[in-house]
Amino acid sequence: MIEIEVQNETHQSQETLRFSAVPRIGEGIRLRGPDGFWSSYDVVDLWYQKAEYGDVWVPYLHVRLTPAAEDAVPEPAAHYGVREVYPFRA
Repeated sequence: MIEIEVQNETHQSQETLRFSAVPRIGEGIRLRGPDGFWSSYDVVDLWYQKAEYGDVWVPYLHVRLTPAAEDAVPEPAAHYGVREVYPFRA
């Protein structure tokens, strides 16, 4: 198991969690939020810092709450207004 420092941008918190593999930037992970519910988070950044002991590098993750599906989908084209259709004339 790998201990990783996870910095949560959404809740402005930091905690140490154990992972079997280090997630990559752009991947999604599931974390339990402060309200006790599980949510999806996107890995925004990953970096390593040298630990205070020995020749060990500690991975750090920077995560952000994944936007809800309805927020990610663009609105229908109705807000662009209705355009008149003109026939093609040669």
